[in-house]
Amino acid sequence: MIELPSRYDPGAVEDKWYGLWESKKYFCAKPDLKKKPFTIVIPPPNVTGILHMGHALNNTIQDILIRYHRMKGEESLWMPGTDHAGIATQNVVEKSLAKEGLKRQDLGREKFISRVWEWREQYGSTIIRQLKKIGASCDWERLRFTMDEDYSKSVVDVFVKLYEKGLIYRGSYIINWCPRCQTALSDEEAPHHDLQGNLYFLKYPLKSNPDEFIIVATTRPETMLGDTAVAVNPKDKRYKGLVGKTLILPLVNREIKIIADSSVDMKFGTGAVKVTPAHDPNDYALGKKHKLEFINVMYPDGKMNGLAGDYKDMDRFEARGVILEDLKEKGLLEKIEPHALSAGHCYRCHTIIEPYLSKQWFVKMKPLAKPAIEAVKKGKIKFHPERWTKVYLNWMENIQDWCISRQIWWGHRLPVYYCKGCDGVIVSKTPVQTCPKCKKGEVYQDEDVLDTWFSSWLWPFATFKNKEDLKYFYPTSVLVTAPEIIFFWVARMIMSGFEFMKEKPFSDVYIHGTVRDIEGKKMSKSLGNVIDPLEIIKEYGTDALRFSLISITAQGQDVFLSKERFEQGRNFANKIWNASRFILMNLDADKVKVDLCVYFKKENLSPVNRWILSRFYSTLKEVNKNLDSFRFNEAANLLYSFFWHEFCDWYLELIKSEIKNEENQVVMYKILEKFLRTAHPFMPFITEEIWQKLAPEGDSIMIQPWPHIQEEIIDKKAESGMNAVFEIINAIRNMRAELEVPLTNIIDVKLYSSSKAKRELFKSMSRYIKNLAKVNEPVIGEHYTHTKGEFVAVLNEAHAVIPLAGVVDIDKYKAKVGLKIENARAQIKSKESTLANPNFAKRAPLEIVEGEKEKLKNLKEALKKLEGVLDGIR
Repeated sequence: MIELPSRYDPGAVEDKWYGLWESKKYFCAKPDLKKKPFTIVIPPPNVTGILHMGHALNNTIQDILIRYHRMKGEESLWMPGTDHAGIATQNVVEKSLAKEGLKRQDLGREKFISRVWEWREQYGSTIIRQLKKIGASCDWERLRFTMDEDYSKSVVDVFVKLYEKGLIYRGSYIINWCPRCQTALSDEEAPHHDLQGNLYFLKYPLKSNPDEFIIVATTRPETMLGDTAVAVNPKDKRYKGLVGKTLILPLVNREIKIIADSSVDMKFGTGAVKVTPAHDPNDYALGKKHKLEFINVMYPDGKMNGLAGDYKDMDRFEARGVILEDLKEKGLLEKIEPHALSAGHCYRCHTIIEPYLSKQWFVKMKPLAKPAIEAVKKGKIKFHPERWTKVYLNWMENIQDWCISRQIWWGHRLPVYYCKGCDGVIVSKTPVQTCPKCKKGEVYQDEDVLDTWFSSWLWPFATFKNKEDLKYFYPTSVLVTAPEIIFFWVARMIMSGFEFMKEKPFSDVYIHGTVRDIEGKKMSKSLGNVIDPLEIIKEYGTDALRFSLISITAQGQDVFLSKERFEQGRNFANKIWNASRFILMNLDADKVKVDLCVYFKKENLSPVNRWILSRFYSTLKEVNKNLDSFRFNEAANLLYSFFWHEFCDWYLELIKSEIKNEENQVVMYKILEKFLRTAHPFMPFITEEIWQKLAPEGDSIMIQPWPHIQEEIIDKKAESGMNAVFEIINAIRNMRAELEVPLTNIIDVKLYSSSKAKRELFKSMSRYIKNLAKVNEPVIGEHYTHTKGEFVAVLNEAHAVIPLAGVVDIDKYKAKVGLKIENARAQIKSKESTLANPNFAKRAPLEIVEGEKEKLKNLKEALKKLEGVLDGIR
């Protein structure tokens, strides 16, 4: 056997093995009718993306699944790709141009798009290189980009199909508008954030009597310039005689009517609300219903336009201040009150969005939602954790039409053409040169591009370049994603799958939590709490990063990270390395090349080997169950506990003195080799490096079969028996520690049990008890009788007894323990007095109070233990 170096160096092995896997095409998948397909499509990272901890967690989970199913013999495809990320990418390139003193308009559309492609060629593969660094075993030969030519053709085909089916339409509606990006946004792209604002009470004079006013309350006084009515509830007695009367809109002196509508909340403000149909979605509905005028008072960049009169060219928020001053000067500002509100923000630049009347393209979503709702309700698609099902269904059952047009240049341009001659609208899969309606008009293409999500909702099927692949690998198996894109992406993919493929896109959706810092804050550059996964890899290694992330990530729960959390993965990698090195140093290659089941029968195995084999297969069974139910952290922790505590702490210690025994050699080798295969999906690099040194047959661990559960070797009786032996050894070790007896002192011990089976077990395992507990041959008896001068531990159906004569001075030891008990009681009394003091509880910081309570709890536990020690000395 080849020896391992004394220390594991991740940097020396990771690139080596990843390069081999890729060059040997181990990640590649192709249709094989003899095999069951297993498919995952990667949530395509933005082409602007740089690896962060969320990516690391998401892609580690996907890689675990792919490697696990690949080893199970399934034809496993992990489809990779990147998203063109319309707004995000355009913003990045525009910032680059700004450094040159240029705007995109200076270049024109074609030259600007060329610059974006140049940027993509230079920087767009960064995220792909970083995904490889964390061990992602994607089929890189299938790498897709949402702006690829054939993918773009699919996007156009889908638009045309939906348009011809009457599910895509154009209309003027209130939409979310980002003045910074100057584009429409869907509701999902304009998340609401709570703000502390104000409620402004404005006086609108009556035309018939300018000394009489109706007072309206608003959070956006700058939009008053576009008011075309004031609305009250018809049941509101305060305004009963005013409905139908005319008001003079302050500052612009426009006449507007007082209208009645049951939608008005009588409890909000004064119960009278200004109606601005071009700048508010609720007012838009009122405007349509009451046939009001629609007056847009802003330019697309958020500045006031010509219809705003004297406030033209002012920024909307600047105009707000000036308008309020002017109203105050005219005596028309009644009061200002603090008011908590919720405002939509652009998901890219975080600018407060403006509800804006604009002509846009929309998709009718309700018809598309029906089969997608039914599929989840019937269990054809399952969410993990299950609680996300309710979130999904609630959104789907209340779904609104989707605004899909964006006023930017980078993206899939709408396949829509307009005729200047007859005003015809032509939607076509191919470029249009002449109007098919009037046959002579000049035709031009719509300037807008499609929402980025309109291309990515096709991802599970548009990524396949040929029908054979699509037929074999679709529907995909599992989608692994984050909760924030359930509506953006997951729900829409389900709808598009049923609409265009007549089949669900995947069977399971695993929603993992958000990665946060140790205090629960979301990681961000502005907070300075970002942990860079590439820095962690550099310091601890990829396997340490992967294992640490997975072991602390409970299903669907948020992940709380500090740099120190990665020490667990690093320490586990070192434990695997050191244990493997010890085994390799002691292995005889000629003894281990056998089939364990053929060579040994369970009944012929030693109790220790019967136990460790049973524990391995029992663990493997639980690992399988947890992986199949997406409980990755439980699977990881089972492997950790088995290898560290059972295999290393117990098994290797138990057989150390007989390590060259043929049976021990075979079992030790087989368990290490099978453990490495089981751990491979979690820690691919270290397992490959060690596995290669074990010199098994095969080129790589990643294409080896997943270990088979040998049910006949699982022996719960053997496991129970060894647990009883470990309980004895631990009890003796703990008693030695209490008595402060060094391990170099071999002492006497007596073991008692009324169970004949246990007494026989203790007798048969006495050599292990002697060796690990550092005691002489145990005296084994049936009934324990209290005897003076003995230290006893009461166990499950057993007593472990240490005769104290010649080991410690009993009287001195009792006095020492008694003194500790007195001190503990005094400290407890002091702590209880402090906590009972009302001034302490009132004035001390909460963390100090909680700290004192924790100290009191620990003192009481220590006292109980000391009293038990004293009681145990007979």
